[in-house]
Amino acid sequence: MTVQEDTKQLEVPARIVSQIETRLSRTEFDSPEEYITYVLEEVLYHLNQQTENDEFEAVDEAEVKDRLQTLGYLDTD
Repeated sequence: MTVQEDTKQLEVPARIVSQIETRLSRTEFDSPEEYITYVLEEVLYHLNQQTENDEFEAVDEAEVKDRLQTLGYLDTD
């Protein structure tokens, strides 16, 4: 069952749509819109994962520095 979502119209260069149409027969997608939606969702997912990992590493790094200072391995200057 497909869930209908609100949509918004965007312009995509014809050369990109043409490339997608050429690929459609080798995919599970029925339309260029489905293909583009999937690709954008994948890219956004990976960007969000990367952002979350960067934030985690920054917090983790700060915790490590605090711990090393507490143990006397880093100067508090």
